[in-house]
Amino acid sequence: MENAEAVEAGPDNPFVPRSYRVVRRHRELADTVSLELTPLSGVRPAFAPGQFNMLYAFGVGEAAISVSGNPAAHDTFVHTVRDVGAVSGALSRMAAGALIGLRGPFGKGWPMEAAAGTDIVIVAGGLGLAPLRPAIHDILANRGRYGRVAILFGCRHPKEILYRAQLERWRRQLDIEVDVTVDHADAGWRGHVGVVPSLVTRATFDISAATALICGPEVMMRFCISALREKGLPAERIYLSMERNMKCAIGLCGHCQFGPAFICRDGPVMRYDGIANFLTVREI
Repeated sequence: MENAEAVEAGPDNPFVPRSYRVVRRHRELADTVSLELTPLSGVRPAFAPGQFNMLYAFGVGEAAISVSGNPAAHDTFVHTVRDVGAVSGALSRMAAGALIGLRGPFGKGWPMEAAAGTDIVIVAGGLGLAPLRPAIHDILANRGRYGRVAILFGCRHPKEILYRAQLERWRRQLDIEVDVTVDHADAGWRGHVGVVPSLVTRATFDISAATALICGPEVMMRFCISALREKGLPAERIYLSMERNMKCAIGLCGHCQFGPAFICRDGPVMRYDGIANFLTVREI
């Protein structure tokens, strides 16, 4: 599309992208960058932690990417993108000044209101920390609304620790718990080695009044759910961010169907007790 600046969405047309400019590009990992985007005109829409946008690389295609920035930052969207395909690769290579088409925000986010007054257990694997970061920002900005807060993060190797500087800052706070594990350590790693569910058994929280927010590979989430359930956390207090190949983002095309639900419309954040039966079916 030659004249990207002319593409503007009306308020009632979710199919037409608005034009955004990349104002900052920050490399997070060897294959992962965060893009800070601002609209060419108008104001950035509000978003709830856990929602996603459809990002359009002009001439390449469109992909669903979770919002990973601070909800309190009202002028920009932040998206953390890993180069795993044609669209994500094109997005991850964009420099400051580039134009991106954006539709959204879409979907249901994390249950911040329902979780008020409870302990919070945040469990993330790999890039799964990105959709959870807005919830962490929101929790820390409203710390008095919540009880204990545990952030449990795991990845394959120390070189793949996402948002490492922020994890270190959060760990230095005296009123939250941050625990990090890697599958495979190198000579310089002095932390925990093991899978993410092993952190659940180490975390401190009140089973009778806790809410768990989980995002990562589905196999990781299933084992984390088992660990939480073994500790006694009720199924209705466990929330997952699901990932499917989303195309339309409004529940029309059927690409992201998950049982009777559509991830883009009924998720991506879903309560575990509502989808437990479908998580056990390999073909879904």
